[in-house]
Amino acid sequence: MPNSATPTFLIRPIEARDDAAIAAIIRSVMPEFGASGCGFAINDPEVDWMHRAYAEPRSAYFVIERNDASGNAVVEGGGGIAPLSGGDADTCELRKMYFLPSLRGLGAGAALMARCLDAARASGFQRCYLETLTGMDAAMRLYERSGFRRIDAPMGATGHGGCNTFYLRELAAS
Repeated sequence: MPNSATPTFLIRPIEARDDAAIAAIIRSVMPEFGASGCGFAINDPEVDWMHRAYAEPRSAYFVIERNDASGNAVVEGGGGIAPLSGGDADTCELRKMYFLPSLRGLGAGAALMARCLDAARASGFQRCYLETLTGMDAAMRLYERSGFRRIDAPMGATGHGGCNTFYLRELAAS
């Protein structure tokens, strides 16, 4: 029997076989928070081919899987980093970090955040930026616990005009 310190999930780099699962997760979670219209990541073309989108230089996307009742690994969430579109070369963006309700509350968010920030540092980024939406309270608590500080205005040119809350984190210290 696993002890409470044993993770009940696995974080790994996205593979082509994960594209449909992660697209379905993004398309089910975003509307849960009212993020389904214009100006939200749900409409980004890359949602259907995340593996290819994050194969670009200085980009990484990770999925989180857990075993179902039959012991089959099932993707239940994901998140990644990529250069901030329209930003400087030292700033990345935390992108498309979404979890099914079944994965929430297990510590997966903090674990995935650490993995993404490690990937950002390894790619030479000095700062990590993210955009979110009022009402995503648990996500905002995770960002703040992870060292992000709220900023007043958006950065770069993400095309996500529906987002109304912005965060930035310096990456020098872990």
